Amino acid sequence: MRDPELIAVNEDARLIPWWSIVTAIAAFVAVEYYMWGVLPSQRHHPGPPIGFKIYFNLSWGLLAALYFLMVGYVSKDAPRRAMSARFWMLICFVMPGGIGAVLYFLLRQPLVSRCPACSTFVQSDFHFCPQCDYQLTASCGNCFRTVRATDQFCTRCGHELAKDKMPARLRVMAE
Repeated sequence: MRDPELIAVNEDARLIPWWSIVTAIAAFVAVEYYMWGVLPSQRHHPGPPIGFKIYFNLSWGLLAALYFLMVGYVSKDAPRRAMSARFWMLICFVMPGGIGAVLYFLLRQPLVSRCPACSTFVQSDFHFCPQCDYQLTASCGNCFRTVRATDQFCTRCGHELAKDKMPARLRVMAE
């Protein structure tokens, strides 16, 4: 598994890089310049009403800006999930109309974190580390579904969780 770039989940604002913000602003300004400055001079007949022009000019500018912000987001989010940022940025650029971004969100991997015992990269939905068998999250001993550390019974199968050998560190979290 590739080494993921570690960015805390609560730091979502840092997931859009500065180059993406600058490019988005430049794209918005370029679209507005084209729509208000270049395009009207090439018309040989009167244009649509002013409200219609404002709506479409701002819409196209915001879509262009959003496109570059999305590519920037993918460039920072993909390494957190041990995915190739270059590949997904290329997909976002090549696929028209935001289809690449939709594909990214449908196919992206879960977040990756480190095992506290052996520092192996593990997916966030793992219950046990695949290298050292360290229990990462509380789980039912019968059906192995995720449970909260404070639960007395499994919500899926009704198994009494007190009978399981829960590690002491998870018991302390429950208290």
